[in-house]
Amino acid sequence: MRPLRVLVADDSAFNRRTIADILSQLPGVEIVGKAVDGEQALSLAFLEKPDLVTLDLEMPRMDGFTFLKILMARQPTPVIVVSSRGAKVDVFRALELGALDFVVKPSGGSPQELATIQGELSAKVAMVRQLRPLRAPERVSSSAFIKVSSEERPAPSESLPRKLVVIGASTGGPPALVRMFARLTSDLPATLVVAQHMPERFTRTFAERLERIGGLHVSEIEERATIRAGRAFVCPGGFSVEVQSRPTGLVAQVLPPTPDDRYVPSVDRLFRTAAEVFGQRVIAVVLTGMGDDGTKGAAAVRDAGGLVLCESEESAAIHGMPGSVVRAGLASEVHPLSALTERLIKLMRE
Repeated sequence: MRPLRVLVADDSAFNRRTIADILSQLPGVEIVGKAVDGEQALSLAFLEKPDLVTLDLEMPRMDGFTFLKILMARQPTPVIVVSSRGAKVDVFRALELGALDFVVKPSGGSPQELATIQGELSAKVAMVRQLRPLRAPERVSSSAFIKVSSEERPAPSESLPRKLVVIGASTGGPPALVRMFARLTSDLPATLVVAQHMPERFTRTFAERLERIGGLHVSEIEERATIRAGRAFVCPGGFSVEVQSRPTGLVAQVLPPTPDDRYVPSVDRLFRTAAEVFGQRVIAVVLTGMGDDGTKGAAAVRDAGGLVLCESEESAAIHGMPGSVVRAGLASEVHPLSALTERLIKLMRE
């Protein structure tokens, strides 16, 4: 196995040293450069052609966003953003520009914190080793977005949905979901619930991003959410969500993870409970992501008579999750993201 060549870009000497030290301790990783700003990072990227770049977004001379735009246009390369917890909006902007994933940067260097980031970086390195060559990210033109202000957006329906759409995603999911939600309108007779693998405190900002770019009412589920047509919900990071039928109505209930939840939020758990309550009126959607979360849940949806739509290898950043469902023979249909979105809209309106 040839070494994975990594470029570290960060204007903080502490962060450059910490990240480079952590990565260099991983088997088969070689640090090929350290950059103090975006211009130096770009020069080193073109010179060294690294397999992976870890990127700080706030740097002098050229910030991380400009770096990403140029790099992805000229030399698409896997980029992991190293961000502070307070820069959530910046993280999602970077993901939409082509960054593959993100980790939260060390703040004080405590042993527990360093162990956490070491584990996360190790997982990201393993993921990058499995990537096919990257394509330049699909850009969404401003005309593709449904521009609806909060004043113009109709009040959500109080009626029960005809369909429940449950969506699972991991790495590569945020930009894919942005492109999908940009085409959704508030008059859809369905409820959507998204389980995106993401750390705590980032899912609320992500839900707000999805709310702004489309026509649907989107919010993070805080404790429970009443299921009504024309609404979409994002499962909170660090917890799982189950669909439940209660005397007061149908709800999406936030619950702590169980030992069976290998990933959190658990796509399997969301899919399985949705199938138990909605049966053949469930549409499960499996988007890009590492691993196999969603495969067991997809089996429950198919057993209940529901449909399972999977993103194809053609558009998925990581085909692990949808590929697992396809290999298990559980996919009702497989489409690239744009066609999958149009098909989903049609199914929701039937």
